[in-house]
Amino acid sequence: MNTNSNTYTIIYASVMVIIVAFLLAFVSSALKPMQDANVAIDKKSQILASLNIRDLEKSEIEAKYDAVITCDPIIKADGAVVNEGAAKDEASFVLDSKEVNDENMPLYIANVDGATKYVIPVTGRGLWGGLWGYIALNEDCQSVYGAYMSHASETAGLGALLVEPWFHDRFLGKKLFKEDGKVALTVVKSGAVKDENYEVDGLTGATLTTKGVAAMVQEGLQKYIGFINSKTAAQQAAPEAACTESQACEKTEE
Repeated sequence: MNTNSNTYTIIYASVMVIIVAFLLAFVSSALKPMQDANVAIDKKSQILASLNIRDLEKSEIEAKYDAVITCDPIIKADGAVVNEGAAKDEASFVLDSKEVNDENMPLYIANVDGATKYVIPVTGRGLWGGLWGYIALNEDCQSVYGAYMSHASETAGLGALLVEPWFHDRFLGKKLFKEDGKVALTVVKSGAVKDENYEVDGLTGATLTTKGVAAMVQEGLQKYIGFINSKTAAQQAAPEAACTESQACEKTEE
């Protein structure tokens, strides 16, 4: 075959493209288990960070996650359990974002120093791209225990600062609801906090990212209002049940 012909050039180029494509596909397939493992480790690290467990070595994350997270149930909007998530990595943890709806909502339940915490995933949009994070609630589901947030492409030195622990710490202890039962926790423009019980000081020079975080937090928590109300009702009923039982015991003794 004439190596200077157009036919030779086309055939040669086609063969090389096929070989390179095959090699890339092979390498991608071979590395996928490692890539998936790294993604899982990063996700577990983020969930732990929302529980104020940070600065772990990569080798420590799996064990710590297993020790702290008791289950990752999938629930409905009203709090009903779809999947108990006893295996921890086979329910909410692997739930695809496209499958999340009122019938399939991810949740993580943790035990931190003997106290139950509920971790709620939240997603939103900032100035340039997606936002996501996790908000950990105390057992009474009325206040924030911890938070973690990240972004896809916010402005360096401004909106991108939402990944910093000092910003996450601004959420600690904030209350979720006012007396009307609506979500009151929000993020306001930097320096504009009027009610420290519910408002988180935003990022300086990043007004649109701050608004995106505020919307993400409020909309994300609102989706779980049914679950939160069910937990609140159960906790309020518990003391009454204990009181009734105590009164019954007193009558029996009499």
